[in-house]
Amino acid sequence: MRLHLISIGNKMPHWVGEGYLEYAKRLPNECALNLVEIAPGHRGKSADIHRAVREEGGRMLAAIPKGALVVVLDVIGKPWSTGQLSAHLGDWMRSGRDVALLVGGPEGLCDRCLAVADLRWSLSAMTFPHPLVRVILAEQIYRAWSLLRNHPYHRA
Repeated sequence: MRLHLISIGNKMPHWVGEGYLEYAKRLPNECALNLVEIAPGHRGKSADIHRAVREEGGRMLAAIPKGALVVVLDVIGKPWSTGQLSAHLGDWMRSGRDVALLVGGPEGLCDRCLAVADLRWSLSAMTFPHPLVRVILAEQIYRAWSLLRNHPYHRA
């Protein structure tokens, strides 16, 4: 089973890459985390934002591995505790099916991405900068794995 973090945005600050890699490299092959960066659509004074989001969505959908479970990060999704994420991760690992985690751009995900979602997950009722979401996701997935394996990293 592989986790594919499919996220809008490239050219992230150095600290984002370092933070993400710090946790992604700790994960074993049984639940490896793979980052797929999707170039953002054009945004500017005269930009058609709806078109940009639709185009981003098309690129995201094309990046989802065939047969993968699709989990969208969505503000109106269901919030999960660390224990609940760990339970989901355990289920995903047992299924052997790849999982695609979709993180939209500043305006969120297009309707087509939301329509293919098997699960909707909300990290928080707060709004986080999209670069930070990558780091949070990598850390939380590592924490969920450590809980499954009784690793000392998670001590709640």
